[in-house]
Amino acid sequence: MKHKRFFHLNSLRLQLLSRSLLVILSLLMLIGVFQYVFMKQFIYTNKIRSIEDQIHLIPDDVWKHDIETSQNVKKSRPMVYFPGVNITFINQKITSLRLAKDPHHSYFPKLSASTYKQVMKNSNQPNNTTSLIKKIDGHQEQVIVLKPIIFDGEIQGVIQINTPTESLKDLLIRQMLIFLMLSLTAMTIAFFVFSSVLKQTLIPLFTTTKKVEHINAGSLHDRLPVNQGQIEMDRLSLSINEMLERLEKAFKAETEAKEQMRRFVADASHELRTPLTSIHGFLEVLLRGASSNPEQLNDALKSMYGESKRLRKLIQDLLLLAQLDQLPPFQKECCFVDELILDMKPQLILLAGNRNVLFDFPSRLPSEINKDQFKQVILNLFSNAVQHTNPNTGVIQVIGKTNEKELSLTIQDNGHGIPQENLPHLFERFYKADASRSRAYGGAGLGLAISASIIELHGGKIRVESKLNVGTAFEIVLPLT
Repeated sequence: MKHKRFFHLNSLRLQLLSRSLLVILSLLMLIGVFQYVFMKQFIYTNKIRSIEDQIHLIPDDVWKHDIETSQNVKKSRPMVYFPGVNITFINQKITSLRLAKDPHHSYFPKLSASTYKQVMKNSNQPNNTTSLIKKIDGHQEQVIVLKPIIFDGEIQGVIQINTPTESLKDLLIRQMLIFLMLSLTAMTIAFFVFSSVLKQTLIPLFTTTKKVEHINAGSLHDRLPVNQGQIEMDRLSLSINEMLERLEKAFKAETEAKEQMRRFVADASHELRTPLTSIHGFLEVLLRGASSNPEQLNDALKSMYGESKRLRKLIQDLLLLAQLDQLPPFQKECCFVDELILDMKPQLILLAGNRNVLFDFPSRLPSEINKDQFKQVILNLFSNAVQHTNPNTGVIQVIGKTNEKELSLTIQDNGHGIPQENLPHLFERFYKADASRSRAYGGAGLGLAISASIIELHGGKIRVESKLNVGTAFEIVLPLT
């Protein structure tokens, strides 16, 4: 299985290995090209300099002796002998005289007359040799060195030394073959070394892949390791972990939302069914003949009227919650919350009955609010305090204070309090800590949920604290303007 993955065309390891080797091969080829060019230049230049150095070591008298010897076969053999080269003398009339021959390569390349004459003109220069590399008349390429010869005070002609470049090319080819063998050896070693190195390098990636596959199978609570020794993989793992955290929270929130929706539909159905059942029962009684009795008719109509009011209030609250869920834009304005509450003071005192109501605003409470919506929050919280306090000994306090960034408005009572296990659920829809008391006051458990939604849309929050037989305090926190 590992070999299949390794040699699969889409394998990251194979792609990295092949591309790395391709880069190395390209570099070796580039180095080979430069080596060929520079090596060829070096070998040819070195050969030319070697011939020039040998020419400069021979005095003109020796050249004179060899020229005369070659012209008269009865004289002694030439004194100048270079192995592997041909030596020719070209006089001013461009007539050639062979001074020495290479038994293996005796070819004599004849240059143009203008070339020889130009060399003769340069006889007064310090370094008066001329070097050429030419291929003439389809023969082998030759290294040619020309030197003007002067004796008896006059220019006599040009000594031409030539040798084929075949041996030089053979040397160059041998050097390139050695380089090729070394390159192939380096590529083979690189293949095995890079394969092992890449395997170790990609271990964090393989680990992450297996972990992600495991998570994808359903283990959303698992997390990727973030200390694998590679910054990029650690950052990727950290990002994936954060994404998984958000996904897990989203799934959890979705599950909770579905459960809340299920409870909401069930509770709403129950709350709507109760008044409808009552109205339906009274109507059925009236149809059976109770309508002819004025007293029974009056009682039935009063009961149906009360249930219809309760039904209308429930529907209004449900519509308001639906509107709040759509996050409508609030028309807010800057005002003083303490002034707004003091304007509501007569209504609140009337709502409290015989209960004692205290207002405490040591400083102004400026904020940007929607007055109508905020009044509804105050009425909901105040009504909740009224429901949970004694009609004669109850005390309700409305306290406002500020700090550098926000204002706090607290509605506190001395009622019977709320059990601690109920506090986290107070702002859930249709939740009633005391169902019998809520039903007695016609509540459906939506007031606190509506209040929390309104305050959240204002950029604030509601907190609650309560102790049994001591009282309850709802605190509204809003940003200052």
